Amino acid sequence: MILNVSGRCDILAFYSEWFMKRYKEGFVDVKNPFVSNQIQRILFSDVDLIVFCTKNPLPFLKYIDEIKHPYIFQITLTPYHRDIEPNMPQKQLIIEGIKRISSIMPKDYFFLRYDPIFFNERYDLNYHIKAFERICTLLEGYIEHVIISFLDDCKNVRNHYEELKLCKDPFRSYHELASNFVKIAKLHGMSVQSCFEGIEYVVDGILNVPCITEELAFKLTGKKGYGKWQARSCGCVKMVDIGAYNCCDHRCLYCYANFDESRIEHNMTQHDENSSLLIGHLKDHDIIKKRYR
Repeated sequence: MILNVSGRCDILAFYSEWFMKRYKEGFVDVKNPFVSNQIQRILFSDVDLIVFCTKNPLPFLKYIDEIKHPYIFQITLTPYHRDIEPNMPQKQLIIEGIKRISSIMPKDYFFLRYDPIFFNERYDLNYHIKAFERICTLLEGYIEHVIISFLDDCKNVRNHYEELKLCKDPFRSYHELASNFVKIAKLHGMSVQSCFEGIEYVVDGILNVPCITEELAFKLTGKKGYGKWQARSCGCVKMVDIGAYNCCDHRCLYCYANFDESRIEHNMTQHDENSSLLIGHLKDHDIIKKRYR
């Protein structure tokens, strides 16, 4: 089994203490996001690999040495300001965190994500090119792989159309942007990989492969047969997400996982780091079933 920690919320940024308590306890319970009384119990003894996804690894740095499972890190670093990402820490702090993680793990298993990419009057083509060049300059020698993807038309994006002020026809800009990114990354010893979406924008030099391939999983686990992630068409290996929706306090305007922002504050108040669930507690009528893979 491969765990995703997490695509539904930023567990490392806001719930690191909870995750480590579950890790030491040996199991975690995950509520079905569509049927609230259905609970999957995941034993860490059944876990082969952990994929950590975060925009802010800083709260987790003190725990990394305690993780005994093989792991992959994907850290998202975007060039947006607080008009788009209201509660993100200063990006320079995130860069320092990236450098610290890079110093303790193989770079083949460490990915920087520059996504989602979108264009508006402030964040135009030239802005992204300059921002990407600065990021690559600051992280040269620390990062070898960069994953890019473009903005999806999710519910939260539609809720924030007025603030985002998106360009209406960015297709040509996407292609030009990708071409520039390849050149910049190469100068700094990095590769650029698409998130296996928007493949019509892929240009020469961009790796068009899933973010977590079966080959990569095999290198870390020595096992095959994980299958593909059925919930998405991206081609990644199947992973089990232990997060919950609408409980990330970064409140990025483009976030697909905060599809109902009115619930974020309430959900976060229901978090108890001693609970086996990320949000709330087990109830008498809950149906708990062990997840095997």
